[in-house]
Amino acid sequence: MKPPRTLLRLAAAALAAAAAALALSAQAQDKPVMLKMSSWVPAQHPLNPSLQAWAEDIKRASGGTIGATLFPSEQLGKAFDHYDMARDGIADFAYVNPGYQPGRFPIMAGASLPFLFANAKGGTAAIDAWYRQYAAQEMKDVHFCFAFVHDPGTFHARKKITLPTDIKGMKIRPATSTIGNMVTSLGGTNVQASAPEARDMLERGVADAITFPWGSIPLFGIDKVVNYHMDVPLYVTPFVWVMNKDKYNAMSAAQKKVIDDHCTTEWAEKVASPWADFESAGHQKLAQPGHEIYKLTPEQLNAWRQAVAPGEAQWAESVKKVGADPKQAMDSLKASLAKYKAAL
Repeated sequence: MKPPRTLLRLAAAALAAAAAALALSAQAQDKPVMLKMSSWVPAQHPLNPSLQAWAEDIKRASGGTIGATLFPSEQLGKAFDHYDMARDGIADFAYVNPGYQPGRFPIMAGASLPFLFANAKGGTAAIDAWYRQYAAQEMKDVHFCFAFVHDPGTFHARKKITLPTDIKGMKIRPATSTIGNMVTSLGGTNVQASAPEARDMLERGVADAITFPWGSIPLFGIDKVVNYHMDVPLYVTPFVWVMNKDKYNAMSAAQKKVIDDHCTTEWAEKVASPWADFESAGHQKLAQPGHEIYKLTPEQLNAWRQAVAPGEAQWAESVKKVGADPKQAMDSLKASLAKYKAAL
């Protein structure tokens, strides 16, 4: 006769096997779901393989009942429209730059204020953890999955920019509405263009400079039209990965749990990290003849910090208008950045 402890182990193993079989049976009964995922960056952009790996893990975890197809390069719609595409079901998941629609997402806009983020990996964890308290309020038309940022970007221009006064009279394509407000406050003119449209704007002389992360400059061919690169972590662009609400609500409880398990801070980091590495490596790619990468002196950097400081007050007013507390929001963001070792 086997010892009681062995019998208990066998019983536990049998129960576990039964539970697993029951779970597989439940999954098999789930109605198959196919997700349309939309990404407006080019097919070769490092974000796309990360999103595909994320979808593959969802397929595995759902027992094959949740499949997905990724549509890159604005195949389903323009970059500016991706939030509404998720809202309206044109895409089931969409990659959104909230800053492409000035004034629509005022709380999230605080994350693109200058001189906040030191890096993208910790910064992604920080912004995702922070924004979860606001997403249901500010992005109520969609099912929020996660937020992330790229590695800090800067000015890339046809001429050398060292001081805030250099912006006066320049035409600049800003990454976000917050950076656009900064450009305007310094006497520049904003030229609106999505990332895929940016090179054309610069090539035609419609814009003199762009705010962009480093690795994406050669990816989008912008290195052919700009030569000067300010080596300072000026800003990051916040992004969100959001889902159509009806698509989520139509899923089974088990399928919803799979989605929920993949809409976490940990997954935000997994998805964003390869892109972070890619952008960081852009410093080396641009260190070539015909390009000048230059650092700012302490005095120049201080001048920039002073010049952009009023932008936070302007942002705060926009947040008050939607009934939120800007001080609480900014203090919370800075605490999250400190927690994840991503604060400047």
